[in-house]
Amino acid sequence: MAGGVGRVRRSPAMRIATWNVNSVRARQQRLVNWLKSAQPDVLCLQELKCTDADFPFEAVKEAGYFAAVHGQKTYNGVAILAKQEPTDVVRGLSDGVDDTHARFIAATVGGVRVVSAYAPNGQQVDSDAYVYKLEWFRRLRRYLDSRHKPDEPLVMGGDWNIAPEPIDVYDPAQWEGQTLFTLRERDVLQQVCVWGLTDAFRHLHPTEQKFSWWDYRMLAFPKNRGVRIDHLFLTAPLVPRLTACDVDREERKGQQPSDHAPVWLELRD
Repeated sequence: MAGGVGRVRRSPAMRIATWNVNSVRARQQRLVNWLKSAQPDVLCLQELKCTDADFPFEAVKEAGYFAAVHGQKTYNGVAILAKQEPTDVVRGLSDGVDDTHARFIAATVGGVRVVSAYAPNGQQVDSDAYVYKLEWFRRLRRYLDSRHKPDEPLVMGGDWNIAPEPIDVYDPAQWEGQTLFTLRERDVLQQVCVWGLTDAFRHLHPTEQKFSWWDYRMLAFPKNRGVRIDHLFLTAPLVPRLTACDVDREERKGQQPSDHAPVWLELRD
């Protein structure tokens, strides 16, 4: 199944998607249209750029979705939208660290624990933001160690702001040593994954190069100069149920798109 999940119909047990929408208010209609066409059972959203009070709950509800939201004015913000009401919602890493960034939300939907995460960008290598990013991933690993087990059904979707392998950037030589693709960033992401997570896209497409983010500048999208930094990770019990995973590149087109495209997976019973 190529292209957008909404372009070809199937009947999977569960569709889960992740999308950095880059301002939910600026792209509210695009979001609603995509929910109606793609019909995911669960959508993890990142970079809402709004408070909980400003989130478009009514528009999402009219599209057929409940919303669990962890917002923040102007920056960050994550949410989990689902056809079934999310339960046992956790906002933040809950580790006692004084961190006001709204980057993490978890909830249970249809017997699966779902995480929506917006990892720090890191800005410049060795900057305070970069150090914060590396520590955030270490905190995430500690969260998994303390809250979950690898034999539980868990899906972690998000904008992870790290391309895991050279195949995940359009020009590895140019990207080497730059934020999103430094060895230290790739290592902290790997330390999260070795806890017991499988990259859904790479599991099904071991040699295929596809991207999920393209800069708005320099015709990056038409020239396909992108990186794959939006990922869906899942635990071992869900891997045998994984039937499809792809990037909805079509959603990066048109008027005022996000610079990210949705990534989706399908699980069978």
